[in-house]
Amino acid sequence: MSEAVFHAPAATPVPIPLREILPWAIFAGLMLLLALYFVGAEEGATSIVPGMYVHEFVHDGRHLLGFPCH
Repeated sequence: MSEAVFHAPAATPVPIPLREILPWAIFAGLMLLLALYFVGAEEGATSIVPGMYVHEFVHDGRHLLGFPCH
């Protein structure tokens, strides 16, 4: 029994240039800072959104991350 075995050439990884990653890294950093603000500081005198809607929406997340709110 003879079978022909074909081997695919090994794929070599291509490096991604920094100029293509940098805008996405900055965007992700800004989104994380925005999320951190809403979870950690959106309450009381520093509130951007009137009312307690955002605070109640992220309330359990605040406790999970260790932010006091009571």
